[in-house]
Amino acid sequence: MAASEPLPIIDAWAQVPTPALTGAPWMASLNRWNRQTGDAPTPGRGDALAAMDEANVGLSIISAWTGPTGTLISNDDVADHVAAAPDRFRGVLSVDINDPMGAVREIRRRTKEGFVGVRVLPWLWDLPPNDRRYYPVFAACVDAGVPFCTQIGHTGPLRRSEPGRLIPYLEDVLLDFPELTVVGGHVGIPWVDEVVSLAHKFPNFYVDTSAYVLHRLTPDFVRFMREEGRERVMFGSNWPMLTPARCLKALPDLGLDQGTKGLFLAGNARRAFRLG
Repeated sequence: MAASEPLPIIDAWAQVPTPALTGAPWMASLNRWNRQTGDAPTPGRGDALAAMDEANVGLSIISAWTGPTGTLISNDDVADHVAAAPDRFRGVLSVDINDPMGAVREIRRRTKEGFVGVRVLPWLWDLPPNDRRYYPVFAACVDAGVPFCTQIGHTGPLRRSEPGRLIPYLEDVLLDFPELTVVGGHVGIPWVDEVVSLAHKFPNFYVDTSAYVLHRLTPDFVRFMREEGRERVMFGSNWPMLTPARCLKALPDLGLDQGTKGLFLAGNARRAFRLG
């Protein structure tokens, strides 16, 4: 690939949100940080595609959201967006971990329909990922050959951050399910040392940079991206909370060589999500 030719980009964490998600009371902190008012219109599929085009994002992996009080973005919502723009979107499903057999059946069905991963957010459930209720989901992910996607580190919404700590919670999962690919979203700050430790220990553990503009990454994390983590870190925006263009503005300042940049922008996501 010529140096002047734009690199393909995959956004590993995005949403086409619903009013149920954007209007949730714990979203107040994110709305404040992003200067969004409660009466702002909910961004739709057209807004997502326009934001992708602005940043040369070819493919966004968009997520459903399910929590203990119900569905915030349904798997059907995600399937509809993928069907409307199959060359631009792939879907990640979400499940109710209080309904283990229902979750397993949903994973089996949706992955056969083309969903490329499963996401459960520990802070939303206030349950760390080594809780027994997740374990049927992990087994179903291994069986279906898709990654388990989750949030690591500090929680932006008005919920506890502790379930996003990596050691011991996520480490237990990686030890118990050595065949499971795990994608930890949102960088893992303030526990970057734990991120690096798990990446050294487990070859099936990946991290995405969603929810962070690149100039806010810590020096230790940037060094990890350049060196031993070059095949483990992937780009994510967390659209619509952040636009891909805003996230990527400081990309030239990270000091990534062309090969590492290609892995970060697309190659690692392509491998982790088995996108071909």
